[in-house]
Amino acid sequence: MPRPAIVARARGRILVMFSGDPEGTPEWVRTLETGDDEGWFGPGSAVWEVHSGMPTVVAGIRALLMQTLHPGAMAGVHDHSRYREDPLGRLSGTVRWVLTTTFADRAQAVAGCAWVSRLHSSVRGEYQGGDGATRPYAAGDADLIAWVHCVFADAFIGSHETWGGPVPGGSDQYVREWAKAGELMGMTDPPRSRAELDAAIAAFLPVLRRDARVDEAVRWLKNPPLGRGVGPAYRVLFAGAVASLPGQYRELLGLRRPRWPAIALTGLALRWMRLLLGRESSSLRYTRRRLERLAAVTAAL
Repeated sequence: MPRPAIVARARGRILVMFSGDPEGTPEWVRTLETGDDEGWFGPGSAVWEVHSGMPTVVAGIRALLMQTLHPGAMAGVHDHSRYREDPLGRLSGTVRWVLTTTFADRAQAVAGCAWVSRLHSSVRGEYQGGDGATRPYAAGDADLIAWVHCVFADAFIGSHETWGGPVPGGSDQYVREWAKAGELMGMTDPPRSRAELDAAIAAFLPVLRRDARVDEAVRWLKNPPLGRGVGPAYRVLFAGAVASLPGQYRELLGLRRPRWPAIALTGLALRWMRLLLGRESSSLRYTRRRLERLAAVTAAL
């Protein structure tokens, strides 16, 4: 049996990685207890089921791998992101946006998306397309908003399909519900079924390309500086993310499916993390407090 101190240290490192706080309760998580409605989704929704599951850990890696293939998105990351200097800061910022949009009341979810949009307002520059032509980009461009929304949705539902349980209403219901997040981020007419999502991503194939920047980002994603305590487990999750990608995108990235059983071992790693972190996340716990308060108010009327 691992010693309690070792278990506590490992738990703290994982929580810092995802939330920036060793207890997993930064201020933005505690704020989920406040608010005046159940949010855009609510208990029993496909989004709650998917986003409260451990496969979202792998989904984050899978989404970042896919994002690198769009030269405009890759240019934005290369030119403006501090992922090399502050990898955990970038990760925890993404986690904050996802969980706030998922669990907060509607006003906080809208404000959270606006916060991300403001952060990205200065992300602009130029990139070289596959045809050699130089093109301008801005994070608010319609095609980049669409690309980021689609690869995140695909990563979430794809990872859950691989390692999670049943989804209320199935994959189509998840994509239909999470379209609201795309709308909040400024996307026009996001996909509303699994087939529409797959088609939307495939429509980007003529634009997608691998270059030296992609190779650099993939190397970094494969072995980020997470330390000896978390690094070995992360490398299993990275292999699982690679193995779960559709073959054509894996080939575009220049990656091979691991020869060892990455899917099965990733499943074991996710079960271990669930045992370590507990059955219910702090974000879900604070959200339930809000819902219980609102239910009590309604019952008293």
